[in-house]
Amino acid sequence: MEKDPIRFDVLHPQPLLIVISGPSGVGKDSVARELMRRDSNLDFAITTTAREIRENEKEGVDYYFVSTEKFNQMVDAGEFLENSLVYGQLKGVTRKEVQRKWAEGKDVILRIDFQGAMKFKALYRDTLMIFLLPTSEAELYQRLVDRGTETQETIELRMATTREEMQSLGFFDYLVYNPHGKMDHTVQTLEAIIIAEHHRTVQRKIII
Repeated sequence: MEKDPIRFDVLHPQPLLIVISGPSGVGKDSVARELMRRDSNLDFAITTTAREIRENEKEGVDYYFVSTEKFNQMVDAGEFLENSLVYGQLKGVTRKEVQRKWAEGKDVILRIDFQGAMKFKALYRDTLMIFLLPTSEAELYQRLVDRGTETQETIELRMATTREEMQSLGFFDYLVYNPHGKMDHTVQTLEAIIIAEHHRTVQRKIII
């Protein structure tokens, strides 16, 4: 009796929802953009925010900018997967933004604050959670100063918030250092994490 052939087509990677979080100033945006530059299968889920656009920002690239009234209408309509008030700014990621990228077969990166990351983990347990770390408090402080957009008061607020966030790192799947001037190594580490995740025997699967 002829035996059935051995089937090796057992690996069926699912599109990932990847949260990249970390303290303000740690370099989330820069790291995520370099990841996408290297891997065409990765794309941002662009956050919607109810604040004024800054001089160096572009609509539909950095954020979707809407009025507070429009943002609240979107909340009432259930358009957001998650939305939060972060340092006095309303921010959220829409369901259709993620669905559109997934339909293209892409892994979706969300670079969001700690508060938003915690909400995603609670709502969608299979979210891939990554937290970027500076190498020291002094390094993080200097990064915030170098941004040139922060007052001393907001810097102190962000540092105090980071101290609180560091007590809850167990919610994340991976912790990755992003030393100043060594982003290439950081990105290589994240690439390795994503590759490994696509080779899990039990794939992460999220229904939104």
